[in-house]
Amino acid sequence: MAIILDGKTIAKKLEAELAAYSRIREIRLDVILVGDNLASATYVRNKHRAAERVGMQSVIHTLPVHTKSEEIEQLIEELNSNEEVDGILLQLPLPEQLNSEKLLDSIHPMKDVDVFHPENAGLAYLGRPRIWPCTPSGILRLLHEHEIDIVGKHAVVVGRSNIVGKPMAALLQHANATVTVCHRMTKRLQDFTRQADILVVAAGSPGLIGKDDIKPGAVVIDVGSEFVNGKLTGDVRFAEVEPIASAITPVPGGVGPLTIASLLSNTVRLASLRRGWAN
Repeated sequence: MAIILDGKTIAKKLEAELAAYSRIREIRLDVILVGDNLASATYVRNKHRAAERVGMQSVIHTLPVHTKSEEIEQLIEELNSNEEVDGILLQLPLPEQLNSEKLLDSIHPMKDVDVFHPENAGLAYLGRPRIWPCTPSGILRLLHEHEIDIVGKHAVVVGRSNIVGKPMAALLQHANATVTVCHRMTKRLQDFTRQADILVVAAGSPGLIGKDDIKPGAVVIDVGSEFVNGKLTGDVRFAEVEPIASAITPVPGGVGPLTIASLLSNTVRLASLRRGWAN
């Protein structure tokens, strides 16, 4: 039976570290939520609660689904200029009428807690990060805390999004894994996933990976989180894969809590850099 990689326990450990930071109550994270996406609203609520637990200031700006791009740009500019704001997060996905790339680029790089700004992303991919994106950072901490060796292992990442897939591949490379990236255009996906010592599935396709898609003894990280029939569901068919894998994350309770804890950690790191505080 696989080791269950419990993100909740490690997230609590990280939150305790953040709560002990002497300046935590001076730090403020602002989140912009546009529309009524159920998953997004849940994530934002969980982020707000986590910030409150560690003592960080948290402000949520909730905007209606038909909000114009110009209104969001104006709000971002106000937050960029506000010296009391240390982190800005624009919750994705955005409604169809909005240009996500343009809006994300308008967030000041020293307040870009998600690492979407080209300046921050470029530094990260070069191995000189201010911060790493939240989910990949959380996954690496999860692996380290469970003493799962990465060096020289074949890691396969399914998904190439800017928020998980691409930065996850880069971070694993910097950790000295050999990395293969698969995506929706990959032919014979199973040929690649069955080679993985470490399989990270971030495809946004519930139930994509089953028992025939993994190598026995593989470490399986499920980043999927879609609501199916009112239930949060991952990209991995957990009940099938758990008896075969050596370690696996559940959904919920695996990657999600560490993503949020890493977001708070990123906010603290950027606040320290921008304000000139000792790290």
